[in-house]
Amino acid sequence: MHDLQYTQPSWMKPYRDGSRVGYAQGLMAHAEYYNLDGSADLEPECEERLPAIRQPMVSYASRTGTKQNLAAMRAAGWRLLVSPTGVLRTEGMPYCLDNGAWTAFQQGRPFDELAFGKAVDLLGENSDFLILPDIVAGGMKSLEFSLKWMDRLEGIPTKTLIAVQDGMVPDDVREYLNPGRGIFLGGSTEWKLATANAWGALARRRNCHFHVGRVNSAKRIHLCAAAGAHSFDGTSATRFSKTLPRLDAALVHADRQGDFLSPQAQVLEDVDFDCGWPPALSR
Repeated sequence: MHDLQYTQPSWMKPYRDGSRVGYAQGLMAHAEYYNLDGSADLEPECEERLPAIRQPMVSYASRTGTKQNLAAMRAAGWRLLVSPTGVLRTEGMPYCLDNGAWTAFQQGRPFDELAFGKAVDLLGENSDFLILPDIVAGGMKSLEFSLKWMDRLEGIPTKTLIAVQDGMVPDDVREYLNPGRGIFLGGSTEWKLATANAWGALARRRNCHFHVGRVNSAKRIHLCAAAGAHSFDGTSATRFSKTLPRLDAALVHADRQGDFLSPQAQVLEDVDFDCGWPPALSR
């Protein structure tokens, strides 16, 4: 079911052999020079050479073909989350690339490797980030699957995100995280709400991107801001343009207000190594 038949597109070869430098590679080179590559997380003798800088959260909505909704998102500065299971068009907007696992799970179908490969071929090079394939509700099997794809996509010039979900703890993914490879928070709603702050703390310690999936309310947007998320996605703005002003207002308020307890606003030494992981979910 999950045997990998993927072949890298030809445009990835110069990134893989080093003859061309992509965004992710350039980001890692900068991070290594300034000791911001996540090594200070596991090596106490290392010190980050630059202070923590809060970044505005970036909002993504699932791609839609409805012109009215697209116009509203474009005007508000929202970006698109494009899925291999849908139409592979970006509508001229900045975008990130989903893997299609959630849609396949909802429809009771196996992961469509061919569709994902086609999406990477067409859109992977210029996406803001790409979510590595995962197994919904798969726990550690999902992580193993994602790591196989991490190897398959070696050299891709964009950031990649590892999907974390029920059954995983920070130490399961810690060593794989860096400025070029971040966290996608999936999982059940209850688990996501209970662990969001901990994953945000881990992202701060590893200096990696932290994205939260399925965010469709102002309350969830504020939760993302408090947890130190760099971005989130949802479907509400995709389906109902009238909800966009309320969601965008929550985003603007969260950014302007600034949560000083957010992990992204703290120096590394102030973020606990255990990330404040809920004891009830420890293994």
